[in-house]
Amino acid sequence: MPSWEVSAANKGGSELIEAVFFDAGNTLLKPHPSMEEVCAEVLRSHGIEAEPRLLEEALLVSERYYEERYRTDDTFWASEVEARRMWVSLYSILAEELGAEDAGLLGEALYEEFGKGSRWALYEDAVPAMCALRDMGVLMGIISNWDARLSSLCLDLDLSPFIRFVVSSACVGRIKPEPSIFRLALKRAGVDASRALHVGDHYYADVLGARGAGIVPVWLNRRGDRPPCDCLVIESLFELPELVKSL
Repeated sequence: MPSWEVSAANKGGSELIEAVFFDAGNTLLKPHPSMEEVCAEVLRSHGIEAEPRLLEEALLVSERYYEERYRTDDTFWASEVEARRMWVSLYSILAEELGAEDAGLLGEALYEEFGKGSRWALYEDAVPAMCALRDMGVLMGIISNWDARLSSLCLDLDLSPFIRFVVSSACVGRIKPEPSIFRLALKRAGVDASRALHVGDHYYADVLGARGAGIVPVWLNRRGDRPPCDCLVIESLFELPELVKSL
């Protein structure tokens, strides 16, 4: 039995959920066809044929750079300029690890490539879950630590029939887990926090942030990690409509 079913059984029901907010990356969106393949294509176009093993290792190094930046100072997400600088630095590190002579140029190229809608796809459970929520009359929006390109990506991915608005951190100058970014979404949705739910894969940004604004948080555990015991948990968005009905 999923943890949310246990929680719902113990609670005996609560107020009707009128709005559901989603995180973007690793919740609704994923690189297409994959992070590795996109990077390999861009590198190849600049004359670098990256061995898969070496590319995987380089990606790990760049991911560690991101995690360290995010851990020490996540405010870059509140600025379009700083968010862009972070991504270009991350991709430049990737290129350096693969021995590129002009890593900065490749960093810029990779940043631009990931701004294209064709380089992103929706998880297979996203549209069915959103269709079900729409049929239930639930309003939906996105709250994400992302740059200003997120809205156009959502348009390219045909999310307009489901998503009423997109709140990206770089556009509003506020970041998750700050309660203020969630309150912006509540204002745009026109609902009370007690009638809203937020779904995301990041405990710090999504669960703690939503909770700080009085919104019901749901942690999306796509990787099957050991889940936290203090919040609702789902392993797929396929579970989300029934969870919403149970609250």
